[in-house]
This record gives sequence, structure tokens and C-alpha cells, in this order.
Amino acid sequence: MRIMVASDIHGSIGTANRIMEVFASEKADKLLLLGDLLYHGPRNDLPEDYKPKDVIAVLNAHKVDILAVRGNCDTEVDQMVLEFPILADYIYLNSDDLVVFASHGHHYNRDNPPVFLPEGAILLNGHTHVAMDEDCGSYRYMNPGSPSIPKNGTAPSYIIIDGGKAELKNLY
Repeated sequence: MRIMVASDIHGSIGTANRIMEVFASEKADKLLLLGDLLYHGPRNDLPEDYKPKDVIAVLNAHKVDILAVRGNCDTEVDQMVLEFPILADYIYLNSDDLVVFASHGHHYNRDNPPVFLPEGAILLNGHTHVAMDEDCGSYRYMNPGSPSIPKNGTAPSYIIIDGGKAELKNLY
């Protein structure tokens, strides 16, 4: 299964549209969203194209393709308008013998990995808005960053998981 991973859209319609364009061009089977889909949060500026109602429509149009975890800015109110589940704290996947633990990152993260993370697994997080791909010894840490509000000079990015491998790629 080919999985595209993105995070921290924060209500940006341009970002949501670009993610769906890349999802189609990558011919991915599933889109794994790592939270913070609609709201920008109190610590972030509004994205220039902040239109959460439009983002709802774009994401709902692809509801059968989406897997998602809850970000710190996602609430039950967001779940009421989104037609796919977003309130899970994490998703544990096996893809071609590759174990992937995906969460938003405000609970489990590079500095606080889950204790049950097996050797060689990938820990996926968003939350920091900083794209990363780092070997942490017993596991690999990957973060697609935020395509709408990237931080620390990182590019708007996403991750592709396919054939037992994972790659961080530039969204543009």
C-alpha cells in the first residue's frame, strides 16, 4: 500500500488543494493526516488563505482515502463537520514489513517515543511544523512539517511510504 503523509494544514485551502493534487500525482492509496486540519491554533498566525469551510469540503470529498489522527488543535466540533475519523491519538500501521507509529506529536514524539515502538520502526509526527528525517538509533523519526505554516526554514513537505521505504519530499 502506498501512503502519503501530511500534517498541519491549519485551515489553508491552498495547502489542502495542493496536498490533494500531489496525492493524485503520487498515485497513493491512502492519505495519512497527522492532525491540526482546520484551526490555526493560538500560537500560529493565520495562513494567508485561511478558509476552513473550504478545507472541510476538499477533505470530505476524499473521505474514503483518508486516515487521520487528532492534533492538539482538533476538537469534537471538527469531527462533527469532517466525514472521516480524526479523534484517534495514534495509528499503528504495518506496510511491507515496515512498522509505522503515527501521532500528531504533542504526546508521543522524538523525545518521548512510545515504549512499545519496535526496533527499526518509523515514528511519524507533525506538530512542530519542522520537516525532519532522522535516525534515532532504534527507530527512525520522520516529520512532514507543515505545508501551510512551515517553521525553522523547512520546506513545505510530505512523506511517501511505499515498498517498505519512506521518503520525505518537497510539496512544491
